[in-house]
Amino acid sequence: MKPESVLFVCHGNICRSPIAEFVMKDLLAKRGIGGVRVESAAASSEEIGNPVYPPARAVLAAHGISCGGKRSRRITRADFESFDLILVMDKSNVRNIAGFCGGEFASRTRLLMEFAGKPNCEVADPWYSGDFETAYNDIYAACSGLLGLFG
Repeated sequence: MKPESVLFVCHGNICRSPIAEFVMKDLLAKRGIGGVRVESAAASSEEIGNPVYPPARAVLAAHGISCGGKRSRRITRADFESFDLILVMDKSNVRNIAGFCGGEFASRTRLLMEFAGKPNCEVADPWYSGDFETAYNDIYAACSGLLGLFG
């Protein structure tokens, strides 16, 4: 089944998940694939309302992608009901949202790196490592693989 909506989730929604959101939107646009809802959200409430972290904005801009106007938001119960795929950056994101969403949506929640052919791998958090280029490259590889679901 071809998904019509994708939600990317990371801890604060200021680094990895916004990178994924805007990379995916860019890839879909370049392929001429429309009608796919792509958003991102946080597993925590720590950064709610904050803009994309400057180094994350910078790595996107270095690749010709804008994320202007994006503000962090927390995942909601409604997101689990309205998104076909919920793609998380690491296993702690899975734990953080599991209690929030209940088990019934587990089949729609997967690690993003699965789509890069690395089903048990995580996207390292550049907030801690400072390595935004590696995070971008991992996310780009996974989003490129994810494109296969859309034709």
